Parts: sequence; C-alpha cells; structure tokens
Amino acid sequence: MENENIQKPEFLFGKKNYIIMVVGLVFISLGFIFMAGGGSDNPEVFNEEIYNWQRIRLAPTLVIIGLGIEIYAILANPNT
Repeated sequence: MENENIQKPEFLFGKKNYIIMVVGLVFISLGFIFMAGGGSDNPEVFNEEIYNWQRIRLAPTLVIIGLGIEIYAILANPNT
C-alpha cells in the first residue's frame, strides 16, 4: 500500500491568492477590451473616437490597477 504514504503536494498559493488573481485578470481584460477598436479601414479617414476618454484614461487605469492586484496576489501570505 504505497499510495497511503504518498503526500499530496501543496499548492503554491492559497485559495485567497487565486481568487485575487482572477480579480486582477478581470481588470486587465476589461482594460484591453476598452482599448480595442476605434480604428478606420480607410487610412485617409480620421476617426476621432480613438481619442475618447475610455482609451486615454479608463483602459490604462484598469490595466495598471489589475497589475497591482496581481502583484498583491503573488506577494500576499498564502496561508491565510
């Protein structure tokens, strides 16, 4: 019965860390979704929508917040 003596490997992070990582990925994903689009197929046509507040302010802010959350999730104590 060798199976009884084998210990299960512990996860690198705790459940809390993984939940925080998912939240960070959601923020990063939303940031990239807000950055997408707004271009024009015709290079001679200028599309002012590329300079709206979502692409200039909101999207980079969401990505930076998401990266901060990811760093916190990695550095947080895994035993809690």
